[in-house]
Amino acid sequence: MPSALAALIATPGHGPSIGLELPLDNDWSPKGDTARRVAGRPFGVPDLAQHTHLVKLADRLGFRALWARDVPLYDPAFGDAAQVFEVFSYLGYLAGVTERILLGTAAVVLPLREPVLTLKSAATVDRLSGGRLLLGVASGDRPVEYPIFGRDFASRGERFRTQVAMLRDGGAASLPEGITLLPRTARPLPLLVAGLAQQTPDWIGAHMDGCLAYPGTPEDHARRSAQWRAVAGEGKPYASFIHLDLCDDADAPLERYAFGGRMGRHALLRELSDLHAAGVQHVGLHLRRNRRPLDETMEEIAEFVLPAFHSNPLE
Repeated sequence: MPSALAALIATPGHGPSIGLELPLDNDWSPKGDTARRVAGRPFGVPDLAQHTHLVKLADRLGFRALWARDVPLYDPAFGDAAQVFEVFSYLGYLAGVTERILLGTAAVVLPLREPVLTLKSAATVDRLSGGRLLLGVASGDRPVEYPIFGRDFASRGERFRTQVAMLRDGGAASLPEGITLLPRTARPLPLLVAGLAQQTPDWIGAHMDGCLAYPGTPEDHARRSAQWRAVAGEGKPYASFIHLDLCDDADAPLERYAFGGRMGRHALLRELSDLHAAGVQHVGLHLRRNRRPLDETMEEIAEFVLPAFHSNPLE
């Protein structure tokens, strides 16, 4: 298998590779929201009853990556608990129930975490998954979390740089002589950044292996991807996400809303092609607003959309 970073964009000239953002539920659809209220779950706390089935299905259908967010605490004011489970523990579980799909963090909030244990956790997931980890990292954007963890919000940029250095050298410069952190990784962990992480664009371009960009229109991404490549060069991937509500009608036009839109599969194909032309090399689909059953939606995408872009299926 190629490196996780190479596998993420192993569709040169054909368009972006397609992944999925966890959790795999549709609680933000009208029907899903009604079910959530009946079940008594707070807004943003997903229904995880089918998560193992849907993750295995995504792997079997050929989606390129699963992306898990790092949300350590549920804040009702923010209203999004992501996939609930602790991100490295969950990816370790997913490594055991999947075979090929890449496992990404989008993104681990480094300054909140103990550096040595973060490195060990990431190396563990990478080893258990056979080198499938994509380590998305960030400095965090929820100030309320920092005092709970005994961390200073204002200095998070400095701690971010310190932890990146440890992730790069496996702790060699930080640990006492003769002390080794295990497991060792076969390759350096690929680091993809969400945002600027309180750094300069030049620093980010030099020290990160890829970019996890905020959702946007093709026009937004044409500008942002050009900015990324100006500091990072041409060889480092630029990825982003779409909130997707896939219609039953394959010919339904795109109705754009914040972070994505409602559309049929033909409009989805055009949108993905436009994103590729704008410089996006991987797209993670966020399905929480999707009105149809997720397994049905995933199967339609796998049958009609993935073959247009995944010219080089992973071995």
